[in-house]
Amino acid sequence: MDLEVSRELTVPASELGWRFSRSSGPGGQHVNTSDSRVELFWNVAASTVLSEEQRGLLVARLGRRLIAGVITVSASEERSQLRNREIALAKLGEIVAAGLAPDSPGRRPTKPTRGSKRRHQAAKVQRSATKQLRRRPSGGD
Repeated sequence: MDLEVSRELTVPASELGWRFSRSSGPGGQHVNTSDSRVELFWNVAASTVLSEEQRGLLVARLGRRLIAGVITVSASEERSQLRNREIALAKLGEIVAAGLAPDSPGRRPTKPTRGSKRRHQAAKVQRSATKQLRRRPSGGD
């Protein structure tokens, strides 16, 4: 089953690796006999479908998720192995798509408005007055 990340990028099934194990999730008596937990892994560093630019981008952005250039995703939410396979494919697709997405435009610095400065100052004065009233009265006589 190929992984379609976007219209331009599809990871062939031959580059995807699967590992199955027993899930700790729901399943009753059935859970002890079936390998419903799914691990999907893809070697980003050795992939043939990525350009050098895409590979560099993914390695830089997914650096802490990669182990020796391989990204691993696991799914054990459902009782069915087939459904967990679909979930794992979707998770990997989202991660790769987010890693290849263009950077969002940077924040444009702004200055506080005159009204916000005034409100800020008024709040400080009010806070100061509240604290003044909490002081112990000084009995100078």
